[in-house]
Amino acid sequence: MPRMSRRDFLKTSCCTAAAGVAAASFTRLGLINAMAQGAQDYKALVCVFLFGGNDANNLIVPLSSSGYANYAKIRAGLALAQGSLLPVTPPSIGSPFGFHPRFTEVQSLFKQGRVALLTNVGTLIRPTTRDQYQRGLVDVPENLYSHADQQQQMQTATLDKFAEIGWGGRLADKIQTIYGGNFPVVISLAGSNVFAEGLVVRPIESSGDPTRPLSGFNGSGEDNARLAALQNLLTFDTGLSLIQSSSTTTSNAVQDSQTLAAALAQGTPLATPFPQTNLGSQLQQVARIIQVRSALGLSRQIFFVSIDGFDTHEGQLAQQDSLYQNLSQSMNAFYQATVEIGVAPQVTAFTMSDFGRTFQPDSTAGTDHAWGSHHLIAGGAVTGGDFYGTFPTQVLSGPDDATDEGRWIPTTSLDQYGATLAQWFGVQPSDLPSIFPNLPNFTNPTLNFLGAAQAVRRG
Repeated sequence: MPRMSRRDFLKTSCCTAAAGVAAASFTRLGLINAMAQGAQDYKALVCVFLFGGNDANNLIVPLSSSGYANYAKIRAGLALAQGSLLPVTPPSIGSPFGFHPRFTEVQSLFKQGRVALLTNVGTLIRPTTRDQYQRGLVDVPENLYSHADQQQQMQTATLDKFAEIGWGGRLADKIQTIYGGNFPVVISLAGSNVFAEGLVVRPIESSGDPTRPLSGFNGSGEDNARLAALQNLLTFDTGLSLIQSSSTTTSNAVQDSQTLAAALAQGTPLATPFPQTNLGSQLQQVARIIQVRSALGLSRQIFFVSIDGFDTHEGQLAQQDSLYQNLSQSMNAFYQATVEIGVAPQVTAFTMSDFGRTFQPDSTAGTDHAWGSHHLIAGGAVTGGDFYGTFPTQVLSGPDDATDEGRWIPTTSLDQYGATLAQWFGVQPSDLPSIFPNLPNFTNPTLNFLGAAQAVRRG
């Protein structure tokens, strides 16, 4: 069993006391209001993590005669009926493709130019060919195809060793000095995760409602007295630095939950309906927090939400029907909520996942772990209605296949993906390699799927 780090100890201590809430400031709403940034400069990034490794080979399918025939032959029992696919024609490619039948809302947003598709992206240390990979001539991420390792690497952009700092946290560390603010920049509605962890910036991490009091404190007079006693206890100087740090972290968690609750109390109910799912609820919470951004004094925010169930080794068609419907409806509702709030051009949501899955099915109507995958980017600033990156050649043992089962070698790196988002968010180009360490290995550090990103599109 691995040793517990100081960071893990502090997080565990905080979570034990804070049960469903997570981390950061105190009840100083009046002061925060006075320091509120102008709404025009506001920007938010929302990471939607698809846990389990999404098989994006059925997310988007070639619809040309030869492309679909090849797809149907290799995918066999996992092939979606051609007539069920939702057609789009990306201008950069010029040939038709079809979204999964449950992506009705995504197809609509794509046609409106509010969704872009980044194709064949993944953890990549440097540009890699099939020959280089098979002959061991190039460094590749550690423990490729492992759920735990690839989830961690996608969230940290550190591919050669275990890391405790996420690229969302590093991004927050970088922009905190520029945009200031006393309330946490990073909020996770999906519990504790490495993506949100920074060196300086402390996140709020909640598996439920981050505005609720600590577990066992429900707002009654007796509970308030117990809460006050706990807060007094947390201020006691034990003389032990590790315990003192843990107490400070827990105290900040209590104070931040109260600050956020007070800010949300000033908001108005959103008219936009959200799906009654866990992902829908998380994104609805994000929209409500964005709505009260001025009360929190924030001009930059980073959010992390997630959905489970993408480890489809069997029964994949039925599972993806449910998962993709949830994802499409939830992301659409969130985009419509940003329109309602008036911040659609200032909020960008994007998907990530452990890895892609094999193009060739396994023997149980599912797929195995693979590498490169396709991801969605949604928002008012997105230069949508098109594909970015390079779509893989869908041939077993072909130029993009790492093995012989359709494990696509990424042609766009996670670093390029994240750097494009970070530059739009306000990070200077010279600072990007400090967040994405492998970025200098790529000729084009950023793509242009976001209007504010200055870059050359590949593909």
